[in-house]
Amino acid sequence: MNDWPEGWSDSDRGNRYGGGSANAQPESPRVMRQVRRGPAAPPQGAGVPPQPSYVNGQGYGDYTNAQNTGYDSGYSSGQVYGGGGDPGGPGDVGTRAPRPAPNWRRRIKWTAITVLTVLVVTTVGTYFWADGKLKREVDLSKVIDRPEGGDGTNYLIVGSDSREGLSAEEKKELHTGSAEGKRTDSMMILHVGSNGDTLVSLPRDSDVELPTFVGSESGKTYKGTGRHVKLNAAYATDGPELLVRTIEFNTGLRIDHYVEIGFAGFANIVDAVGGVEITIDKAFKDKYSGADFQAGKQTLNGEEALAFVRTRHAFAASDLERTKNQQKFLAALAHEVATPGTVLNPFALYPTLSAGLDSLIVDKDMGLYDLGSMFFAMKGVNGGDGTSLNMPISGSSGGNLVWDKTKVKQLVNELNNDEKVTVTGN
Repeated sequence: MNDWPEGWSDSDRGNRYGGGSANAQPESPRVMRQVRRGPAAPPQGAGVPPQPSYVNGQGYGDYTNAQNTGYDSGYSSGQVYGGGGDPGGPGDVGTRAPRPAPNWRRRIKWTAITVLTVLVVTTVGTYFWADGKLKREVDLSKVIDRPEGGDGTNYLIVGSDSREGLSAEEKKELHTGSAEGKRTDSMMILHVGSNGDTLVSLPRDSDVELPTFVGSESGKTYKGTGRHVKLNAAYATDGPELLVRTIEFNTGLRIDHYVEIGFAGFANIVDAVGGVEITIDKAFKDKYSGADFQAGKQTLNGEEALAFVRTRHAFAASDLERTKNQQKFLAALAHEVATPGTVLNPFALYPTLSAGLDSLIVDKDMGLYDLGSMFFAMKGVNGGDGTSLNMPISGSSGGNLVWDKTKVKQLVNELNNDEKVTVTGN
């Protein structure tokens, strides 16, 4: 059957398009110009394979002879382009560049920066939080006729019998009684210097002269009459400012900072640190303070600690023995507060700071740095890096303890000159 159009035959095909004309000039409308592909650079893509040329009007030819024509379609291997191209080209599906190694130096750097930033923010936040909780209620600028300051820093640490904040049940448990107002239960001078720290207890029954002073509230001047009283009477008369004025007048030692803590605050601090370990040399019992202790090493909670530092009726030396126990316990408490277990543990540090700062009353110039210096100095005294003693006593008069004036003068000179203390007390 002839598939060609009417009037056409296979013999007519030879002179027409596609058959390879023998004529020099083929029919112009049917001319297929030569297109060369392959050797010329493709527009883009390094992996595009070379294409065969249309030579003499021929097409791709037989695909079975692709290798002979230089063309590889890539269909036999599942690749369209780039089967043998450069690595990383469009056809390089199964081969990728290796993942770069982690930059550990960079990671460590940014981790350190992050940790440091968190520490700085936390420290600054804690500082302002703690600074805002300090009760700066004592104005030492109201104290008149003050002695010249010496080397080092002198803190007056006062334990008052204030029941403020205690419920009736707590007063009963702590054996504090229900007296109104507050009085000094203990007084100590802590000298912080470069030649060792010194803790000097001032018995509350010490015999002192009440000097001329200006009332802290009234602003009125009260002339001294030479009257002698017990030291704790100065506090009862006009509070912290008169107590500082009386100590400076009778010793010649300038007080730089004032720190006071009441019964409730003291017990709360001890409980916040989980108790304080202390060694009791001899068993004693006192119904007034509620003390009932056996000899030996033991850990005291807040209630027991308060009974320990308040007891005086159980001792023959009464107030002198009590001041020694107060020194001993406060130094142990400071040691416990300053341990890494408290300072580096936020679950212990913040409750301790909160309990302490809520109960402390300080002077208007006291800063957190000063407070920290005081606690670390007390820790040093407990660790044997300093000296602790009672104010030297020469005797008694009318139930008052009379200071040894010669020794007191020597002690004050050594403290003012920041020398190692050689004076011994009772």
